[in-house]
Amino acid sequence: MNEQKKLGRISDVRFGIGGYQNAMIGLTLQFDLKDTSVGTFDGYWVIERSEHAKWTEDERLLALGKVCMNLSELLSLIGGSSVDDLIDKPVEVTLDGNRLTSWRLLTEVLP
Repeated sequence: MNEQKKLGRISDVRFGIGGYQNAMIGLTLQFDLKDTSVGTFDGYWVIERSEHAKWTEDERLLALGKVCMNLSELLSLIGGSSVDDLIDKPVEVTLDGNRLTSWRLLTEVLP
């Protein structure tokens, strides 16, 4: 494991269709880390559920509710009201090689 922390900013954010094969809905974030960039997606399936799916409608509702609550918490931390308000906010990103393992807003430096 080659974990490293990098400082950066949120360079792009959107809420909508994305994730695996654009078959999900949720929050997409892109981080500019000066020498590189990395992104993440927090969402769940939006496609019609088949009888063979391993997830239930109740699990989908719970997962999408968590996505919205996570977004609400982020907006509360920055005093924002829209996903656009997250752009340019400072972050600390943890990478394992080139893979994003976690990130956090640097609330200690927010105005």
